[in-house]
Amino acid sequence: MALNIKPIADRVVIEPSAAETTTASGIIIPDTAKEKPQKGTVVAVGAGKTDYTMTVKVGDTVLYGKYAGTELKYEGKDYLIMREDEIYAVL
Repeated sequence: MALNIKPIADRVVIEPSAAETTTASGIIIPDTAKEKPQKGTVVAVGAGKTDYTMTVKVGDTVLYGKYAGTELKYEGKDYLIMREDEIYAVL
């Protein structure tokens, strides 16, 4: 999971989990109807600020808001970069 992106200050880079492709009953969900994932894995963490220490670490699985962060494509993969305070919970 070595990523060559180093976020600044209180920002983290998250690799979103894959979107669900079928429902529990087996119905296939088309791409246009898929929900944006709200769960992902932290792949890079900034150093924090002088008065703020980071609480998440690389490898943590986290929950975040549907519209949180900025989407970013790097080396063919999709990532989100966001402030740590946009993360709701660590699983």
